Amino acid sequence: FAAVPTARLLCHPTTPCPALAAIAVTASLGADGLTLSYRLHGDPAGIRLPAPQPPAPADGLWRHTCCEAFVAAVDGPEYREFNLSPCGRWAAWNFTGYRRRDESWQAVAAPRITLLHLPDGLQLDTVVPAALLPADRPLHVGLTAVVEARDGGKSYWALAHATAQPDFHLRDSFMLILNPP
Repeated sequence: FAAVPTARLLCHPTTPCPALAAIAVTASLGADGLTLSYRLHGDPAGIRLPAPQPPAPADGLWRHTCCEAFVAAVDGPEYREFNLSPCGRWAAWNFTGYRRRDESWQAVAAPRITLLHLPDGLQLDTVVPAALLPADRPLHVGLTAVVEARDGGKSYWALAHATAQPDFHLRDSFMLILNPP
């Protein structure tokens, strides 16, 4: 496995979140896919979570608390976006370039999502199957999260924020490089 130490996501300065002190993510790339563990440190009572649902694809997950991963081969403009909701729902899209969604692309497998409630936060664990990832090439990965507070306010977290407004699709924020096993 190609693994990285825990990476810290940064809250966009225009979207503070009093309920969270930090978000840490570990990532590893193996034969079965991309394994991610998002650890939200803070007051779990201050975070609004969507109600649990059966695992299935869904749109609009980013409008509520949702962990995300943006994955691109190092050598091209194409990238994939994965929305991983604590409710158990997920979304996967292919983009041919910056925000140019390939409407014909269909996910051939489903990510697995597990949510753990902890006294000092939450942990979302997921495996994005290898069938959904660019094959046999180093990957640029952007790790992000949208966190909805109890009052409905949202904060936007990422490895890096490249602009004055949150924009997870910018390749400048795909800061993590993972090599295939």
